[in-house]
Amino acid sequence: MFDKIKKNYFILIITFLFIYFLFNLLGGDRGLISYFKKKEIYEELKIKQADLNFKIQELDHKNSLLTKDIDLDFIEVLIRDKFLFGKDGETTYIIKYDGKN
Repeated sequence: MFDKIKKNYFILIITFLFIYFLFNLLGGDRGLISYFKKKEIYEELKIKQADLNFKIQELDHKNSLLTKDIDLDFIEVLIRDKFLFGKDGETTYIIKYDGKN
């Protein structure tokens, strides 16, 4: 038995190395499967970044309406939204959104 192993020593080493590299190519931290998972996470993070950038721009715009030249129409909208304030003869409706379509 040891004679057969000695004769095929080179083929045995090559086979084990091939299997080792194959498993590391597909699995492992730097493998193909891990690559696709990380790529998916990267795409999700890009979407979140775009959403956060949009929210920042929106907040900057609202902040500019309050700081430089006071926009009375914007302040009126804020008062109506936050304090449910209305004028005489107006009816205020509250629409609750539960997040479902």
